[in-house]
Amino acid sequence: MFRPRIIPVLLLQDNVLVKSIQFKNHKYIGDPINAVKIFNDLKADEIVFLDISATKNNRLISLDFVKNVGEEANMPFAVGGGIKTIEDIQAIIAAGAEKIIINSAAVENPDFIKQAAETFGSSTIVVCIDVKKNMFGKEKQWINNGKKSTAYTPEDFAVLMEKNGAGEIIIQSITNDGSMDGYDLALIEKISRAVSIPVTALGGAKDIADLELAYKQGHATGLAAGSIFVYQSKRRGVLITYPEKEQIDKLFKN
Repeated sequence: MFRPRIIPVLLLQDNVLVKSIQFKNHKYIGDPINAVKIFNDLKADEIVFLDISATKNNRLISLDFVKNVGEEANMPFAVGGGIKTIEDIQAIIAAGAEKIIINSAAVENPDFIKQAAETFGSSTIVVCIDVKKNMFGKEKQWINNGKKSTAYTPEDFAVLMEKNGAGEIIIQSITNDGSMDGYDLALIEKISRAVSIPVTALGGAKDIADLELAYKQGHATGLAAGSIFVYQSKRRGVLITYPEKEQIDKLFKN
């Protein structure tokens, strides 16, 4: 039976875990390596770390941090933050990450994705597309941690990234980020239908039932979230958690 991947996405700021709402209002969550240990015990499918201040500060996600995660994690993991060059990717993979996630650099130089895919293989290269409406009400892709709008619609950019060799798309709603009001299912479905590579949904999940909706209605094959894996409820008391195997099997048995 095919089952979609269920993926905690953890945000790094100054090497500690934080959680955002609409890419703002960052709340301290805790120590990232401790979170890895807990997700090991909970048998997470994979895990993602995004350094949200790396691009702004013109630096790469800490390679020492990546090495520490690699030494601790029992599951595959991907990282993103400030990746601009083939040398950056090589260093991150050498530090232990299975996949790298690129956002801003993919817009600034789309051919970089082609070069990266040719060098490391498409399965290593993930492009994250952050989406919200501009002042004219049009859905556009945004970069620089949601601060700069681009000319691309999310569908057009997803198609371009697939053409350039990306192996996976993460589609994230900035508006829904941290809201715990549900995914933007229409956006997820639109991207899933536009490309043939795997699409991972991100932004807004309030409970594991939303994961099922993103899979069955949005046709996502990766189901990613932050809040539901770090908060106990919508009251936002910090508690690292992950659904049990029985819950997952029941959710996707059909």
